[in-house]
Amino acid sequence: MEPKAAFDAVMTEVKKKIAGKLDVVELMFIAMVANGHVLLEGVPGVAKTTMAKTLADTVQAQFSRIQGMPDLEIRDIIGYTYIDEGNQVQLKKGPIFTNMLLIDELNRASPRTTTSLLEALEERQVTIGGETMPLFKPFMALATQNPLNIEGTTSLPKVLCDRFLMRLAVSYADMESEQQMLRIKEREEQIVTNRVLSIEDIISLQKMAKTVVIPDEALAYITRIVDATRKDIHIVMGASPRSEISFMNCAKARALVQGRKEVTIEDIKYLAKPILSHRIVVRSTGGVGVNGIIDGIVATLR
Repeated sequence: MEPKAAFDAVMTEVKKKIAGKLDVVELMFIAMVANGHVLLEGVPGVAKTTMAKTLADTVQAQFSRIQGMPDLEIRDIIGYTYIDEGNQVQLKKGPIFTNMLLIDELNRASPRTTTSLLEALEERQVTIGGETMPLFKPFMALATQNPLNIEGTTSLPKVLCDRFLMRLAVSYADMESEQQMLRIKEREEQIVTNRVLSIEDIISLQKMAKTVVIPDEALAYITRIVDATRKDIHIVMGASPRSEISFMNCAKARALVQGRKEVTIEDIKYLAKPILSHRIVVRSTGGVGVNGIIDGIVATLR
């Protein structure tokens, strides 16, 4: 299947269950093609979990879900070893052994538990009982988190946030979209989401994305925008070199699914907030916020 046709087919299925917010789903698909993970942030009830589950429903892949809770343990995610009745060591694999993993309300889990995801997100492997095992291919984590002013939440460490390719803010929909959402819920039992992509299709798209050309001027723009985050007076900690790699991979994936063979500077600008917002640390900005600072950087770069 051609990349743009694959993207269009997925979006057609997603629209059956999601009203509005299609730009968020588009970025989630781009992250999947770029072989990365996504952090969805928003208040409860704005369809973060529904979007992640609906995207997974369009793919013929194994899917698992974990609920973030204060008592969630490492073994609940990666698995554990135990001694059976025959005094033999057995392995019980956790839900992370899947193609698409939804971690709901990740920032309700303890820091010790969330940090255990570092190896899986970065190296696509886990270590259980001293044995290192690879995860499935492809492997994508879709994690949701509530804003920190919601009770029971803890701040995710930046070292963990940096492993997510994108952070996508999910806000309230407009009134028209919410009316459409009610109609969808009204006939939810009759809606069938078709699986339009296979595992092989995803892997093929990921390989094709690597062949997309990124011109020198687009590459230079990536380094300039990241360097600007390190020099801005409102930013305490700028973006890491990993963010530059994320820009490149996501820009190639976006160009691919739009039917283009070359990255443009507009791709980089479009991806700035999803890629940078969870990687930089800002000072008190008088209400401007991290996205406002990123918009300012993009507006001043030529």
